[in-house]
Amino acid sequence: MSIRVLIVDDEPWACKRIAGLLKDEPSIEIVGECADGEDAIARITELSPDLVFLDVQMPGVDGFDVIEAVGPEKMPLVIFATAYDKYALRAFDAHAVDYLLKPFDEDRFQRALARARKELQGGALAAQGSLRTLLDALRSERKYLQRLVVKSGGRVLFLKATEVDWFEAAGNYITLHVGKDEYLLRETMNGLEPKLNPDQFVRIHRSTIVNLDRVKEMHPWFQGEQVVMLKDGKQLTVGRAFRDRLRRFLDNVAE
Repeated sequence: MSIRVLIVDDEPWACKRIAGLLKDEPSIEIVGECADGEDAIARITELSPDLVFLDVQMPGVDGFDVIEAVGPEKMPLVIFATAYDKYALRAFDAHAVDYLLKPFDEDRFQRALARARKELQGGALAAQGSLRTLLDALRSERKYLQRLVVKSGGRVLFLKATEVDWFEAAGNYITLHVGKDEYLLRETMNGLEPKLNPDQFVRIHRSTIVNLDRVKEMHPWFQGEQVVMLKDGKQLTVGRAFRDRLRRFLDNVAE
C-alpha cells in the first residue's frame, strides 16, 4: 500500500527532518511540503494526501485552523507536530490522534508512522471523527478572555471582550474597534486569537478578527473577493483561507 504524504511546518528544519526520516521508508511518497496553513489548505484540497504531518503552531493559520477550513470529515490522517503544553497533549492522547512533541527523536517518529500505517490499513474514518472530538476537547479546556485592559487619555479602561466589534492588526499592536471608539492594545493577532472564544470571535483575515454578533451578512465583492458587512455598515475583506470557516459559523448562527 503506497502512502502519499504532505508535510506542513513553518520551520524549515522540521520539514527537512521529517522528509529525511521518510526518505528510505517503503511505500512512502512525499507529495509536497508547505510552510504555512493557507498553502496547506489548498494543497490538501488539491492533492488529497493519505497522511499529513501537521504543525500545530504556525503564524496566521495554525494547524487547528487548517482542520476547520478543510473540515474534519475531509481531512486525511493527521500526525501532529507540536510544542503545545500539557493540557493539549492530554487531549491528543485521549482522542487517539498521534503527535510528535518537538524536538522528537527517530524512535518516536517511527512509532507514530507505524500507528499511521495501521490506521490507514484499517481505514481512517475513526481517526477523522476523532479530529472533531479533539477540537471540541481543546476548546472546552481553554479559558477564554473576558475583559481587555486598555489605556486611553491617561485613563485605564476595562472593556468586555464582547463589546469589541472587530480587532485589526497594527504592527505589534491591535486596534480595538468599539462602536465609534478605537483603542490600542499591545498584543499580536497570533497572541490574541487563542484567547478569544471561537464561538464568539472568528478570524476572517490575517489582520482581522470579527465579533460574530456584529456581522450582518457575507457577500461577494469585485475580482472574486468576499466581504462581511457589519451591522453598522462597515465592510471587512475575508481572506481566502478563512472563507469556509466563516461561512460555517454564519450557517450555525442562522440555524
